[in-house]
Amino acid sequence: MLSVLLLSFSPAIWLLLATVLVQLYYAAYYFWPFATRPPEPAPTEAGAEPVSVLVCAHNELDNLRRLLPLLLRQEYPADLEIVLIDDRSDDDTYLYAQQLSQYYPNFRLVTIGRTPDGLSPKKYALTLGIKAARHPQLLFTDADCIPATNQWVQHLAAGFRQPADMVLGYSAYATEPGFLNKLVRFETLLTGAQYLSFAWRGQPYMGVGRNLAYTRAVFTSTKGFASHIRSLSGDDDLLVQDAVAQGARVAVVAEPAAHTLSEPAGTWGGWWRQKRRHLSAGRSYRLADRLRIGNFIGSNLLFYAVSLALLFSRADWIPLAGLWVARTGLVCATYQRLSRRLDDPLPVALLPVLDVVYFFYYLALGMSLFLYRNLRWK
Repeated sequence: MLSVLLLSFSPAIWLLLATVLVQLYYAAYYFWPFATRPPEPAPTEAGAEPVSVLVCAHNELDNLRRLLPLLLRQEYPADLEIVLIDDRSDDDTYLYAQQLSQYYPNFRLVTIGRTPDGLSPKKYALTLGIKAARHPQLLFTDADCIPATNQWVQHLAAGFRQPADMVLGYSAYATEPGFLNKLVRFETLLTGAQYLSFAWRGQPYMGVGRNLAYTRAVFTSTKGFASHIRSLSGDDDLLVQDAVAQGARVAVVAEPAAHTLSEPAGTWGGWWRQKRRHLSAGRSYRLADRLRIGNFIGSNLLFYAVSLALLFSRADWIPLAGLWVARTGLVCATYQRLSRRLDDPLPVALLPVLDVVYFFYYLALGMSLFLYRNLRWK
């Protein structure tokens, strides 16, 4: 009887089941073990090396007034240098930096007057900042971020002792009212779950410049940003790609004390432009990484596409409902556990809705990048 029932299912149901099994694999091998791993040990003073924290800013005085004091108050047992790279700002960034340098001997300013034609402004500015930094271990964040705690430097720098040449951290977005904020945070959680858990499994492919660290030796081994210096995006993920190709060891530091916190996009258009810029670098990833990410994204998109088609087939409603219940339980359990582990909670009841909206939004972004590739930078 059971075999007859199974044979009566349409090929679309079997395809839908295959997509769920693919997603189950990612949850069981990457996401759930990463979310339930033991807490990372607290950093100790023993073995702490001097570090330089680099921040690149273009007309971000208000953000710098919030960020720099927090960086200067970081607790770190070894020498800590803060390097501000003023990238062609025409506000009062220079004057503010000069005031700080009078009171904090460990604060330094690197000023960029112009960017050579054809080069990415941020990558050019970061290159000059890295050359000016005094220490070989370099930590990076963005001007519109803040460290979650005054232990951020300690935790992120401790990743070098695993040992590692690069350290990947997690950067969350602030909680605000509205559906867009929840969707932005869901996308951030899902992206973080992928690049952190993949790296934890020995398959690193990207990081985020809001919370990233690497050694000067790694930067030198990749010849800096040379392979993608003309691309506006990729100062973080494409550098990780190049570094891994050169044999760099990558560590993950994902304790809440090591997070950074950013202000999310306040409009759909702002988030659209931001995500277009971030996703544009993906075409330069290694084939294995594109396949690994593509299988996960593609299985989710295919699940929804097949489900829509099956809504018009009354004979398949029962197995369709069963697979939807199973997948919804899988999504809620896995993403809730990840959000707790990364201290980035989202309403459990809203997770299935966010999942649907996100993957259709992702499809629209992919089509947009295929049809219209022009990008803008500040």
